[in-house]
Amino acid sequence: MVSAAAPIFYGTVEFYTNAVILVVLLVIEIIAFVSCLTQRADAFPAVGSLSKAAWCAILGGGVLLTLICSYPLDPRNSISFFAFVGIAAAGIYMLDVRRAIRDATDGTGSW
Repeated sequence: MVSAAAPIFYGTVEFYTNAVILVVLLVIEIIAFVSCLTQRADAFPAVGSLSKAAWCAILGGGVLLTLICSYPLDPRNSISFFAFVGIAAAGIYMLDVRRAIRDATDGTGSW
């Protein structure tokens, strides 16, 4: 009787863990995308980065792929590989490009 309840509990924990991770990934990706949209376009080449349009396409594509390829309501599916590619792009933008743009535009560089 105890062994019959263990797989049900495992599936529930796995489902909610995947759902929470997916929501956190999406929030980070959306924040990076909105931050990219609000930056000045001339600041991107000034810091030696890709253009604003390229970063918007990369970050927006990452958000869309995460939404399309991950099924949070289906307990049989886990987070897709594309979600991790999208979060990697968002991390590179937030930790490298955004910081350099803030240094170039207002000189503070603080978060």
